[in-house]
Amino acid sequence: MMIEVVNLTKKFSLVTEHWDPKIIAQLNDYHLKIAKIEGEFVWHSHPETDEMFLVMDGELTIHLRDKLLHLKQGELCVIPKGVEHKPSAVGECQILMVEPAGTLNTGDAGGEMTIEKIDWI
Repeated sequence: MMIEVVNLTKKFSLVTEHWDPKIIAQLNDYHLKIAKIEGEFVWHSHPETDEMFLVMDGELTIHLRDKLLHLKQGELCVIPKGVEHKPSAVGECQILMVEPAGTLNTGDAGGEMTIEKIDWI
């Protein structure tokens, strides 16, 4: 087993497209993913799992059906399984997500923003 140090700054420099998550590490059955986001994502939920968002840089808004959550650098939020949400960012935002391996980025919504195979970087 290889044990490595993950440099988040270097990993984020390898991400070139918005809404294109990359896997940077695995913790048991969970993937740690990073993404650069800007603009609006799609409404979706994850019926089988919670989802964690940690803002590394910028600002993230998570739309819920009954309110908005505004996260700034260094803040995180856990969206419980089955809760519909839509992430968005006015300017570029860098996020780290923790999800079970194999979790689709668009959850139950599918569509053109779905990434079936997330690359490791």
